[in-house]
Amino acid sequence: MNASDRTPADLLRSALATDPARPLVTFYDDATGERVELSVATFANWVSKTANLLQGDLAAAPGDRLALLLPAHWQTAVWLLACSSVGVCVEIGGDPADADVVVSGPAPDDLAAARACRGERLALALRPLGGRFPQAPDGFADYAVEVPGQGDRFAPFAPVDPDAPALVVAGTELTAAQIVGRAREDATALGLKAPGARLLSDRPYDSWDGLSAGLYAPLAAGSSVVLCRNMDQLSAEGLVKRIESERVTGTADGDTVS
Repeated sequence: MNASDRTPADLLRSALATDPARPLVTFYDDATGERVELSVATFANWVSKTANLLQGDLAAAPGDRLALLLPAHWQTAVWLLACSSVGVCVEIGGDPADADVVVSGPAPDDLAAARACRGERLALALRPLGGRFPQAPDGFADYAVEVPGQGDRFAPFAPVDPDAPALVVAGTELTAAQIVGRAREDATALGLKAPGARLLSDRPYDSWDGLSAGLYAPLAAGSSVVLCRNMDQLSAEGLVKRIESERVTGTADGDTVS
């Protein structure tokens, strides 16, 4: 990655310029059997479409706050980078009543909380292949309906300030530049040094450690992540097979896989 990259969106642009075909996020949900692999190019396309939706249809601007009520998921990772592209500050599990935009998953408790937002509300069904709701929840736009028609290229209306607040997680606020700096440090600690490194993480996205292992550190290192949800439903034998089939080189717990 370029030393001049100062935002997560910068890291993604550098990855796209360097090796767009390599895997970036491989997602498993062991409750549903879902597996999705996104190359850098495919992931960046989803980010561009989502950023265009956020900036255009939702009229979000730098400095706005977005409450993100989503679990660790490939679509959550897309939203994190889309917000970085626009300059919107993401609050993980933030209070929708204080947010300009809320993005909720399908859980009834999350949808109920999200209705406190007086701004724009979107909901994600989190179905395989990015599928839509059979019927959108009342008071919400369905992300899977709104995003496909968005543009494949994104340009922000205003420059993104690397030193502006970009993320709030577990009570800690970080700027975009701080995210990049911490992600680079974590990449070293997680052993993401060799080209083609593949990190397996089942950490939730409700802490910096989960966000870093599950997205930011692999992105900063030019590596990739195997992001696993509901991995407690996977057998020990299944885990061994996954590590082998996905060519995992290390885990978020610091284990090196040979």
